[in-house]
Amino acid sequence: MESRAKALYAKVADQSPNEGVQRIFGLMAQEEQMHIDFLLKQYGSYQKNQQFQLLETPVAVENAQIADLILSESLKKEVSGAGFEAAAISAAIDMENKSVEAYQARAASASDPHEKAFYEWLANWEKDHLKLLISLNKELTEKIWNDNQFWPF
Repeated sequence: MESRAKALYAKVADQSPNEGVQRIFGLMAQEEQMHIDFLLKQYGSYQKNQQFQLLETPVAVENAQIADLILSESLKKEVSGAGFEAAAISAAIDMENKSVEAYQARAASASDPHEKAFYEWLANWEKDHLKLLISLNKELTEKIWNDNQFWPF
């Protein structure tokens, strides 16, 4: 899951003509690489000791840093809600939802407290990604509605 998310985010960052989108998805690709590295470290530890270890968790990119990019007026003006970025955001929301569900299920079924904490940590980090993507999607949707004088309420 982490490798697929990283590949998607890196591809969006590489192909988007919008600098704000490039930065957002570039940062998210970096975070997914941190998840991959952390999972590999935990896997190596498990292979060696046959148990989950309490490992030092990496520090996420400040959510405020990504949120500031998402909520910037220039980004909202430049990104087309019907374009490549919008499709990528929808795909990313789906991927993050599936990651949260998978990690929460693993945490719920874990009997080892370190394993439980490990999967809860991953689920919470993915929830942060999900919140940011949903926020960006909401902003773009509202921009389209406003531009077209459409209010569904």
